[in-house]
Amino acid sequence: MNNTIMRYITVTGTYQPLVADHLVGSVTISTPPTNSGNVIFEADDGSEVPWIPGEWHEFRSIDLSAIRVKGTPGDAVTVVGGTW
Repeated sequence: MNNTIMRYITVTGTYQPLVADHLVGSVTISTPPTNSGNVIFEADDGSEVPWIPGEWHEFRSIDLSAIRVKGTPGDAVTVVGGTW
C-alpha cells in the first residue's frame, strides 16, 4: 500500500529524528526559505552538515527515523513524498 508522507518538523537546539518511528519513503526534504538560520543534519559519520534556508534534496527509500536535525529553535524542516 502506498501512503503519502507530509511532515512539518519544528527544529530545536538539540538533535531530534525527523520521525519517531521507523518510516521508509521516497521524499523531498527541505528547509524553508523563511528559516532564520541553518538547519544542521547529523551525517552518517557523526559530523554536522548545515543546510541553508531554502535548500532541498530528494531521497529514495530512506528511513526518516535515522535522520537527525537541530538548529535555531522555531525553524523548520519539511518532508513531502510517499512510501512508493
